[in-house]
Amino acid sequence: MHDAVASAASAVTELVGDRASGWDRAGRLPEDVVRKLGAAGQLTAQLPAAHGGLGWSSADSGEFTAHVGSLCGSLRSVMTSQGMAAWMVERLGDPAQAAALLPRLTSGDTAAVAFSEPQAGSDLSAIAATATVDGDTLVLSGRKKWVTAADYADLLLVIARMGEGGAVVVVPRTAPGVRVRPVADPLGCRAAGHADVLLDEVRLPLDSVLGGGRQPLPLLVTTALAYGRISVAWGCVGILRACVAAAAEHAASRHQFGRPLGEHQLVARHLADLWAAEQVATRACEYASRCWDDNAADLATAVVLAKYVSARHAARGAADAVQVLASAGAQDGHVVARAYRDAKLMEIIEGSNEVCQLILADAATRSRR
Repeated sequence: MHDAVASAASAVTELVGDRASGWDRAGRLPEDVVRKLGAAGQLTAQLPAAHGGLGWSSADSGEFTAHVGSLCGSLRSVMTSQGMAAWMVERLGDPAQAAALLPRLTSGDTAAVAFSEPQAGSDLSAIAATATVDGDTLVLSGRKKWVTAADYADLLLVIARMGEGGAVVVVPRTAPGVRVRPVADPLGCRAAGHADVLLDEVRLPLDSVLGGGRQPLPLLVTTALAYGRISVAWGCVGILRACVAAAAEHAASRHQFGRPLGEHQLVARHLADLWAAEQVATRACEYASRCWDDNAADLATAVVLAKYVSARHAARGAADAVQVLASAGAQDGHVVARAYRDAKLMEIIEGSNEVCQLILADAATRSRR
């Protein structure tokens, strides 16, 4: 870990302290924590310094994301959301939009990206939200479901249909016609600000559309998901690291039948599987980040692979950790109990395991041609 990354990681460790379990139970992150990280550029570390970011590589940003994920899955989720929004503005916005929006996202303002709808989850081609030009204004209507960090967001980046193509529309949360309804009692990442967003004929300036709109809808979705998937994958590495630390400490300190728990072979098997899962997930993420930094031809596949491998291992590894800690880790708020719930969500968001399997199966087929 480079010095700058290590310094940022140390600062976040101090900021979070032992409060993550309380945030999880309360279902809310302190707003000052989110805005402090945002103002330090740490929610958008890969943005160039010219835009207020830290200019980190994907590899450095990934290690930092894993560290935050090991401390608090909800905070890492907000980081993923903010980074994804900044990435979309950087990639899809025109120079004037980038100059206006990116400094806001690196100075404390927060953003969320609205993809999913009641009938458009993994099948984002079924998006029904519409952006229609009416004279010199844009009219946006639709309903978005389970938008991570929406309950904290100052800005919502909404993916909608526009004519024969698609558009990413930047929507102030306070705009008339916008309603944000928090998701009640989510299974995991309880403090990540998940919310449904209702858009009832929201009128906005035409320059609210990144790059003018009418881009192919698959391009918009792929652009955002690429960043989201690699960030989630690194977050899963963090979940596994937290589980390794908790399980190893417990197995060394608790004694059963006259010896440390970890010396019992069946418990040692859980520890071995858990450590191996963390190592495999880390290597998959490292490879994906190298592809990202090198703009490699197989970047898209590498990112999906990292997300799939890391999410599966995180879910199974968290279950192993709970098994090792038994009743000690079965209490709501405990690090492995949070990991168990958070990791399950990682197998669903940014492309479910099944969707990832279809993409990887297609890659395997193409490689044989």
